[in-house]
Amino acid sequence: MTLLLMAAGSGSRYGKLKQFDDLGPAKEFLLEFSIFDAIKAGFDHIVLITKAENKTYLEEHLAPRVPNNIKVDVVVQDINDLPEGVSINTSERAKPWGTAHAVWSARNVINDDFVIINADDFYGAEAFNSAAEFVKNKESNNTYALVGYHLKDTLSEHGSVSRGVCSVEGDHLVSIEEHTKIEAVDGEIVDEDSGRTLDPDTIVSMNFWICNASIFEYIETYFKNFLQIPENLEKSEIYLPFVAQEMMANGLIDINVIATNSEWFGVTYYEDKNEAVNTLQRLTKDGKYPSPLWK
Repeated sequence: MTLLLMAAGSGSRYGKLKQFDDLGPAKEFLLEFSIFDAIKAGFDHIVLITKAENKTYLEEHLAPRVPNNIKVDVVVQDINDLPEGVSINTSERAKPWGTAHAVWSARNVINDDFVIINADDFYGAEAFNSAAEFVKNKESNNTYALVGYHLKDTLSEHGSVSRGVCSVEGDHLVSIEEHTKIEAVDGEIVDEDSGRTLDPDTIVSMNFWICNASIFEYIETYFKNFLQIPENLEKSEIYLPFVAQEMMANGLIDINVIATNSEWFGVTYYEDKNEAVNTLQRLTKDGKYPSPLWK
């Protein structure tokens, strides 16, 4: 089984490259805890998507840590990595093409089912166990899944967050609606853009997806159509939830929702760092993780 970690972000709200901040008790990166949990759950192939300037650093950092029987690929998300036959001038563009493009960057190293996560989020061992169980038991390549968390468990005390709010029927995803400014205000959870109050137990997407390699072909088609619109070329991005939702709407896939009570935390803002450090220390002290993580 393959785990893909998206680690190509710039950390604009955090103030530095949070993917490579020393948060663990023995100076581990947060992404190392996800890799550790995934390996324990049976994953044997790790793919990291990063920027070109970080590729060698990541390879050298992980090589002595990850067990020798685990395959590791570090892949670059390149702004000039475009679908065959597409030629555009990217010299005016500074940003990457988005999370769907990041996933598409791994098309040459993944050919089966795989799990996608953010490198700067902590998802908890239970989530990886549930994902592994789903992959082992699913009967069709057209069945995808999303590991969902309760909104109340995914907020930051230091500012608003972006969340994909899910509409779910039974255990099937109906739709995802992106909210870019969600914050706890006076005991309620509010979408600042609309002023609506949100249910604390609403299931939200934290970009923990279970996909099949069939998604690569669809992303390429989606990307080609996106590039045909001139106003998209400077700053717009293609997002993984939009691609998955369009595939679902076109009847190509079904998406199950795996609700989890696994502990989640992230480091959206630099002020989130202390809480992340303290949580990892607590989990280590409680015996959830060894220290150092890799022995």
